[in-house]
Amino acid sequence: MAFSNDYVMKEPTRAEIDALNTPTVLEFGTAWCGYCQTAQPFIAEAFADYPQISHIKVEDGRGRPLGRSFGVKLWPMLVFLKNGREVTRLVRPQGVAEIGAAMRQI
Repeated sequence: MAFSNDYVMKEPTRAEIDALNTPTVLEFGTAWCGYCQTAQPFIAEAFADYPQISHIKVEDGRGRPLGRSFGVKLWPMLVFLKNGREVTRLVRPQGVAEIGAAMRQI
């Protein structure tokens, strides 16, 4: 599963995320967030070069346990995971190069 335009219907648990064994990017945000909308073309373009990296788009907000477990405060926030462990993160990414550099780390 590479880039996804849609937020997952059911938020994964932290245990499910920690058990991942493939390179994965968690994207936290909301459909109505202007910063999230602005970042979407950058994120999609970066994923075009990395089809082997999974993308889980999680709608975040008050009371959402997964976002709280990662300390999400601003959207969009991208968490880059290797074998279920965070390698790096980007908050409000500004371009494809920045996202691509983070993807190369996983």
